[in-house]
Amino acid sequence: MRFALVAGLVFGLAAASPALAANGDPLPLKTPPQGWSFEGPFGTFNRADLQHGFQVYKEVCSACHSLNRVAFHTLSESGGPGFTDAQMKAIAASYHVLAGPNDKGDTVDDKGNPLTRAGTPADTFPPPFPNEQAARTANGGALPPDLSLIVKARNGGPNYVYSILTGFHETLPKGFTVTPNKYFNPYFIGWNISMPPPLSDGQVTFVDGSPNKIADEAFAVVTFLSWASEPHLEDRHRIGVGVMIFLIVLSGLLYLSYRKVWKDEAH
Repeated sequence: MRFALVAGLVFGLAAASPALAANGDPLPLKTPPQGWSFEGPFGTFNRADLQHGFQVYKEVCSACHSLNRVAFHTLSESGGPGFTDAQMKAIAASYHVLAGPNDKGDTVDDKGNPLTRAGTPADTFPPPFPNEQAARTANGGALPPDLSLIVKARNGGPNYVYSILTGFHETLPKGFTVTPNKYFNPYFIGWNISMPPPLSDGQVTFVDGSPNKIADEAFAVVTFLSWASEPHLEDRHRIGVGVMIFLIVLSGLLYLSYRKVWKDEAH
């Protein structure tokens, strides 16, 4: 009886304590699946979510995070967010990108600022900071990662990124101390993250009036970043399904040919 009580106490304490990494930091919680439309061999992107996600990136995430592997022209290409060519060109022109030397060979203006020009479809999204030092200075020493491949680069993929964006409002465990100038997020290793909560209810007003709670904004921007990480996903799925159908048909034809050729032979 005494052994059972001790064993139960030990088990209870272990269950109440977070799992720890080798350095003693709490391990991140397991990210729950969200049922993304683009998962699986037949998955496709939801165009409304892609456009909503672009709006969240532009109005919120782009203040700190770059998207320097994504070109503007992909916004209107097949498999993308579905913007028209005119919309894509307007989006590109709304950004200022670094210009090359002018006719005098200058790369800066009379105030020392880099020369810029309106973006074109061939340009990629410009970074929010001119260099790494400026980015770290503006973010308390932390370097905001580029988001072009963030979904592919993180274990857990879209579920991880979604959990990070929505995990700031989880209940702080008793006895856990948040490091100064950090924020509690149980889905980040160590549970202390440098990024402040980026989203809030109603922060982004979608043009079509769709719900805009934190979960809606996070779901949309993760869908957009998943497309940015793999813009040809739908083409890959479509080709893959076609190849599988071809192989199945070919296998059937080969089997029937085998039966016909060797039907009179003893086996």
